[in-house]
Amino acid sequence: MSKKILLSHGGGGEEMQSLISKLFFKHFGNEILDKMEDSAALHVKNNIAFTTDSFTVTPIFFNGGDIGKIAVAGTVNDLLSAGAKPLYISCGFIIEEGFLYEDLERIVISMKNELQKSGAKIVTGDTKVVPRGKADGIFINTSGIGETVCENISSHNLNEGDALIITNETGNHGACILANREELKVGGDLKSDCASLFEPILTLFERGIKPKAIRDATRGGLSAVLNEWALASNVGIEVNESDIPISNEVMGLCEIFGFEPYELANEGTMIICVKQEDTQKTLKILREFEECKKANIIGRVLNSHNKHVILKSPWGTSRFLELPKGELLPRIC
Repeated sequence: MSKKILLSHGGGGEEMQSLISKLFFKHFGNEILDKMEDSAALHVKNNIAFTTDSFTVTPIFFNGGDIGKIAVAGTVNDLLSAGAKPLYISCGFIIEEGFLYEDLERIVISMKNELQKSGAKIVTGDTKVVPRGKADGIFINTSGIGETVCENISSHNLNEGDALIITNETGNHGACILANREELKVGGDLKSDCASLFEPILTLFERGIKPKAIRDATRGGLSAVLNEWALASNVGIEVNESDIPISNEVMGLCEIFGFEPYELANEGTMIICVKQEDTQKTLKILREFEECKKANIIGRVLNSHNKHVILKSPWGTSRFLELPKGELLPRIC
């Protein structure tokens, strides 16, 4: 019989100590976590970025990742978007009674593997077990601290003529989760873009690129990011529909369900705003990395249509690309 998580695993006694030492410390162990008591003592030389997030994705395992991989990648990418090198992460697990131990270990190993890409460390954490039926398998909460290595990255920085770059196809994660839930057999290899973009983004900083704004296009997708930027900087944004990379599988699912591909979530795709003169260098650097092979210039910042995003079609027509309304697809991250 498969081993399962019991209420006693969150009770503070022998079972909980065994879970922490034989699972979490086994895979997350480092010089800080190993000495941790109720908090971790940290040292950072420069300014820091601090982020927090919670993850409730369903299904927990999907093509391209799982809830653990998303938890680490999402935290790392949020810090990178602030111009910070990820250093330390806290992690809280809320686990439902009866959850399979082997699935928990699979999630923890996935987190360990994703952490290795950036060198960030889990340095403190918490475990709670709730009665059967009071949660949906497992939820994860993280907070991250990073050391700022590129200053003044902000959604308020956009100016006329700036270029907009997307690092990958848009909508893959949202479409993948949709296909998994509906048990749809999609042709090709539709999988989540879930990934830490540590190497490509840090390389931009190291080679002298100073992005004006960066955003991990998660919930609300490309459309949400562009509209937030247009509003924050009081500018117009124009994007070319034919320049936005979208897979055939994503387009097919959107046609079936009536979704806008630009509103579907991503978990490893960023939008980057750079000065016009930095455009080609930025694109060249990004395309050196597997996660960004399909990076492309998708548009520019305007000094008109302030606070609006204009989508230009290949046929010469234009329409507003509006901020998403409602919740298209809950529990995607």
